[in-house]
Parts: sequence; C-alpha cells; structure tokens
Amino acid sequence: MVKEGIVLGHKISKNGIEVDKAKVDVIAKLHLSTPLKAVVRSFLGHAGFYRRFIKDFSKISRPMTHLLEKNTPFIFSDDCIQAFQTLKKKLTEAPILIAPDWDLPFELMCDASDFAIGAVLGQRHEKHFRPIHYASKTMNEAESHYTTTEKEMLAVVYAFEKFRSYLILNKSVFDFNVIDTKGAENLAADHLSRLENPYENVLDPKEVNEKFPLETLNMVTSRSDSSTPWFADYANYHAGNFIVKGMSSQQKNKFFKDVKHYFWDDPYLFKICADQMIRRCVAGQEAVDILTACHSGPTGGHYGANYTAKKVFDSGFYWPTIYKDAHDLVTRCDTCQRQGKISQRDEMPQNSIQVCEIFDVWGIDLMGPFPSSRGNKYILVAVNYLSKWVEAKALTTNDARVACKFLKSLFARFGAPRFIISDRGTHFCNDQFAKVMLKYGVTHRVSPTNKWAS
Repeated sequence: MVKEGIVLGHKISKNGIEVDKAKVDVIAKLHLSTPLKAVVRSFLGHAGFYRRFIKDFSKISRPMTHLLEKNTPFIFSDDCIQAFQTLKKKLTEAPILIAPDWDLPFELMCDASDFAIGAVLGQRHEKHFRPIHYASKTMNEAESHYTTTEKEMLAVVYAFEKFRSYLILNKSVFDFNVIDTKGAENLAADHLSRLENPYENVLDPKEVNEKFPLETLNMVTSRSDSSTPWFADYANYHAGNFIVKGMSSQQKNKFFKDVKHYFWDDPYLFKICADQMIRRCVAGQEAVDILTACHSGPTGGHYGANYTAKKVFDSGFYWPTIYKDAHDLVTRCDTCQRQGKISQRDEMPQNSIQVCEIFDVWGIDLMGPFPSSRGNKYILVAVNYLSKWVEAKALTTNDARVACKFLKSLFARFGAPRFIISDRGTHFCNDQFAKVMLKYGVTHRVSPTNKWAS
C-alpha cells in the first residue's frame, strides 16, 4: 500500500518492524528533575516493572540502585546518567512494547497525582503484563481542584477515551472490572502521573494520526475499485451523511432499507444482525485473516464451513459472503482434504506416555532371614522394570557392603541404569551405598514399599 506505515503501535518500513515513536514519546522525553532522589526511585520502579523483558536489567541499573542504598552519598555521576538513558531506550523498543492481540483482553493501568494523569494500555502474555501504549497529560486548573477520588476516576475516563479504538467491542467496554491498586504496586502508571511536564502526545505533521476523520470517508466512493470495502456506502452515510450519486429509485429503496441495520462508531462500522448481536464489519484481507484463524489457527480445529462461519460470528465479525468464503476455504484446505472428518481416533491421547529404555530402571530388595542353606540366610533380588528380567544372589549377611558388591556386578553386565528403586532398609540407605550411586551417576529413588516384589 505504502512504503512505510504505522500499524497499531509499530512502524513497518524497509528496516523491518519498529516501534511507532508517537506511542512512546512520553517515555522518550523523560528528563531528570528535582527532587532527584525521588525521581530516581520512581523511574526505577517503572523500569523494574518490565525487568523480565530487559536483558541485564540489574547490571544496567546498578549505578542508580546503588544511590538508594542506606548510608550511601547521593552523587548522580556520569554512570548514572548513562544508565538512565539506556533504560529509557530499553523501555521504548521491542520486546517491551508489543502489538495488540485481539484474541486477548486488554488491561488499563491508570493513576493520578495532584497535577497529572498517567495510563498504560497493555495485555498479559503468560501472566506477564506487556505494554502497548503509554499516555500522560497535565490536568487543567479545574481538574487540579478535584478530590482524590475524582482525580482517580478522571484517570480512568481519560484512559478509556485515549485507548477507545483498541477497546471497542472488547470485554473492557461491556464488562470490565475496576481494581484499586496502591501506587507502589502500580509502578508504571504511578510514574507517568507524576511527571511535571508530561508530553501531551500532540501529533506533528510527520506522524500518523490514529483518529479517522469523517471527511476521509467521502474518498471511498468508487464502486469499480476492487479495494473499496463493501460497506463503504453505509459508512459514508452514517459517518458523513453522504449518499452515492446515480442510484435508481429501486436501489435507493434497498439502500435505505439495509442501512438502518448499520451504525458508525469511529473508526468502525457495525451491523445489528438478525440475532440482535452487534458485529463489526470487515472486508478484504482482514476478513481472510479472521476466517483463516477461525478455521486453521491454534484454536481452529479445521471444522466444516458452517461451523467455521459460526466461529467468526461468535468472534464478533460480519461480512455478507462469509458462508461462501468459508466453503471455499475448506475446499482449498490441504489438511481438511487429506484427513476428511475428524473422529475420536484422531484425538490426542489424554494420558502421557512414559518413555523408558530397557535396563534403565531396576528395583532391588533384600529378603530374609531364611533357614540357613550352606551358610546363606538372605537373598538379594533385582528386577528390571521394563523387561521383568530377574537377578538374584544368595548372601550370608545383609549389610551395605554385599549390596554394593552385587550392584557393581549388575552394572558390569547390563550397564549403569538411570534409576535404582529400593525400600528404606539400612542396607540401602547409607553413605557407602550413596557413594556407589554417585560414582556411577545413578539416581536412587526410595519408596515406602516394593510392590514389584509381590
């Protein structure tokens, strides 16, 4: 489409995927102010919140963390300045700032101080919070006189307005939880809300505006252009009260009959479907990607056309040719054509399979005393768990020495196993036996009873 473009927080260019600077200017423009010690503590709390994504975080931040130690003179050296600049750079580049995953719920972290508001939009990946967008703004004179509770709620309202295009049709809009968190635990938003002159995120002419001006809708009116979305006429009508010229009376009647089922919520068009569910209208490559994800994605399952279309509807999307497109996709899917219908025998086994090589695991036990036979009163038995091969030896005594001698002979013929399993007898649980196990690299497992002996 273009040589360079901005897509949801990341810049696509000839150099690959980069972070959009408009999303991180509030961090990139951070500066040191007074009181310096409080600023350092707040900044380290913010950066430390993402420490798991910053390689060598402890090493980089050491000059600054050293200043906060007890009985340490606070001297902000050149090493501290270098650490501050390095951490700022790390906070504004991948892998910390991520692109949104529309299959996951969004989280907003908000906070307010006496003079400013801070917010972070993010998602949790493997239980770890990852930021998508930083934002902060200074309160006006009226807002600065709000009560503490009103300021906190103002931060929530600001965050929802700022990130509205991300949250539309997401769980956060219709069913969301507000959790009150201490500033010490809400480090990122707390730090942004306490900047004296936070960057206002005002876009300059070189940056790409996330807003979708209504005037631009009037530009997509060419019916002959294959790249024009099928819903362009409905969007133009609701967003800008614009009607395509040249329609016949019959076309106009059909248009006004259909358009009442749609509504515009910047920057998307939605349809109230026959089941009274509201779904977002999509077209082109976006529709293809959604259909592919519902059919052959990680949770797709390669189901038939009707069920795949149902999954698209359940995900909250709509376009008029969805059933036809789903049928075409299934007929072209190589996996579906090879395996046919999925049956129970195609399911993955529910129980894990224990992998065990022959002579890897031996169980040993010492039995007796028995009536003396040629001076022998005990029998030492070893059974291989996989092959059930049995080795036995008659013994005159039951001490650790004869048990170790027996095992050395066993190892010489069958090789050193991975595990030896025995009961808690003193002839097996002693220092001499442990040294032999360590020498041959064998793990000794102790069980309360030896069921294999029965």
